[in-house]
Amino acid sequence: MTSRAKPWHGVMVATALPFHDDLSVDLDGYAEHCRRLVDSGCEGVVPNGSLGEYQTLTPQERASVLETAVAAVGGDRVMPGVAAYGALEARRWAEQAGEAGCRVVMLLPPNAYRADDHAVVEHYREVARAGLPIVAYNNPFDTRVDLTPRLLATLHAEGLIVGVKEFTGDVRRIYEIAELAPGLEVLVGADDVLLELGIAGAVGWVAGFPNALPASTVALYRAAVAGDLATALPLYRTLHPLLRWDSKPVFVQAIKLSMDVAGRKGGRCRPPRFALAPEQEAAVRAATEKALAEGLS
Repeated sequence: MTSRAKPWHGVMVATALPFHDDLSVDLDGYAEHCRRLVDSGCEGVVPNGSLGEYQTLTPQERASVLETAVAAVGGDRVMPGVAAYGALEARRWAEQAGEAGCRVVMLLPPNAYRADDHAVVEHYREVARAGLPIVAYNNPFDTRVDLTPRLLATLHAEGLIVGVKEFTGDVRRIYEIAELAPGLEVLVGADDVLLELGIAGAVGWVAGFPNALPASTVALYRAAVAGDLATALPLYRTLHPLLRWDSKPVFVQAIKLSMDVAGRKGGRCRPPRFALAPEQEAAVRAATEKALAEGLS
């Protein structure tokens, strides 16, 4: 791992969550997974995000997942998702994160309804009262709320956010964000635009496919942010058939399947996520096996 100035820098893996056969949470397996990711060169983990199926967890399960991650790798390497239907609940999750030893949280805008700019600002104001730095998470596909560069600039100017996980797939936005909100740090939010945002100044990657292939994806990130295209571009071409699954609705199932193929426990998802369709499963298996055959891990 490289040293980093801030706890949201570098490869922060949005961790998949393993379950036992009865679909109860496998906390021991999760702790082992977090440790392996950090040992493989990832800077930290992001529990309780969409890839961690947080929407299907009970409050006690969600708290236990966070506590397990902190115990496994240390609070300075854990950036938990604190999304909730309401700002008051999200603030409570942020407070719990601080009590557990975390130094930053990741927060979606309101996701219970299509909030206007005023509601978005109030949402971030409320959660900021917990006292931890916030990385905003812009995912308008799921939330129906777009944190536009101008709105991000408003949030940043008030000191409510320190960075943004940018998941729109629009690689042009990082330049507008830099113009409107100097100092607001951008983290790659979708695996399949890693190279484009890495060479454009991203300081971190909230990543999906390092769950399955941590060493090669970390190498890709390092080369991208260093502008080393001779190293990054061949890796990116090899990995892109997998990376693009991160931007599909079945990304959780796809990443867990890729983990299984790579010898890391992915396993089943909780409903409403079910197994991939046969053609999807075949595509993920083939892309993972190809990457492994080429020596990637």
